[in-house]
Amino acid sequence: MKKPKEIYLDYSATTPVREEVLKEALPYFSEKFGNPSSFHSRGLEAKNAIESARKRIAKILNCEAEEIIFCGSGTESINLAIKGIAFRELAKGKRGHFITQKTEHEAVLKTMDWLKRIGFEITYLNVDENGLIDLGELTRSIKEDTLLVSIMYANNEVGTIQPIKEIAEICHKKNTLLHTDACQASEYLDLNVKKLGADLMTLNGSKVYSFKGTGLLYKRKEIEIEALIHGGGQESGARSGTENVPGIVALAKALEIAEWEKKKEAKRITALRDYFIKRVEKEIPKAKLNGHRTKRLPNNVNFSFEGIEGESLILYMNEEGVRLSTGSACSSKSLDPSHVLTAMGIDHGTAHGSIRFSLGKETTKKELDFVIGKLKEKVEFLRRISPVWKKGKGVRKK
Repeated sequence: MKKPKEIYLDYSATTPVREEVLKEALPYFSEKFGNPSSFHSRGLEAKNAIESARKRIAKILNCEAEEIIFCGSGTESINLAIKGIAFRELAKGKRGHFITQKTEHEAVLKTMDWLKRIGFEITYLNVDENGLIDLGELTRSIKEDTLLVSIMYANNEVGTIQPIKEIAEICHKKNTLLHTDACQASEYLDLNVKKLGADLMTLNGSKVYSFKGTGLLYKRKEIEIEALIHGGGQESGARSGTENVPGIVALAKALEIAEWEKKKEAKRITALRDYFIKRVEKEIPKAKLNGHRTKRLPNNVNFSFEGIEGESLILYMNEEGVRLSTGSACSSKSLDPSHVLTAMGIDHGTAHGSIRFSLGKETTKKELDFVIGKLKEKVEFLRRISPVWKKGKGVRKK
């Protein structure tokens, strides 16, 4: 097969901006450049664009427009949800208890770690070999002073989907709140906050074919949080700073397109995902699928290839025009094995040989056939030169 110019299989890290999204946002960079806080025609034009976007997104989430807070990223949204609750308590001279899971994105984990350092109690739930939390452990962990439970809707590395509706029911029976990071879920899963039962939910633009540096926090209106950024009082005082008008307009358009295409695209991508998994398991020895086999994002495939280093495989595949990752792009500079895989009980050696293949709207079966062919070739080569791979046995040396 002819070598392609590029095959991009890192959509979980970021997505290209859709043409329709860029087209809708472009006027707000130059023609309609007003500051939304300015009380003249230019300013009102920008403000109306933001409020229109807010209403459009609220319709998708099945919430009220006033419950949408626009932020600068998914990470900021997560920090606002968690620290906003914590700082509310600190303002009263109180602290309390938070719960999360060991496989969360580092935006959640590092925020929780910081809260722990200033006196809050944090519980980190275990996950099973598929990356699912134990609902019984969650129930037992909630205490009278539990302020918030933060559980990711769908994992960014292995694609495992958590039962958010059941988790929300447990939280509400125990009189606590649920925040969910839904950034990876936005393109394929239901975002109806009433059905999910989420009290706070994080979304961002870069995972849904919109701009980087954009995001939002859904916050049920009854919930009080303290702002992290103080200033002009934008976003009803929850997030000061001049709003990113083109980014907000783009995010609304991208989420609308995703909603329109969701059912059809999820079906197409799931078929490609399952085809890829089946062939890799059949044709490459000692390839282990990570994450739940069926309760996983339609576009996510994560394999560990025994006897090799994932970083080496990525570099060799990159030379063939195939763009992959070992896991979260946000922690790609770390040489440590994935905290997600180790929390799932995968040993360090196997975790180091993990690769994430994340499919997207441009992915085709022809591309996957090329990737599988090159993958077989590169895995075989790396095992042949590996000092830890016992030739002919397909096992690591003791």
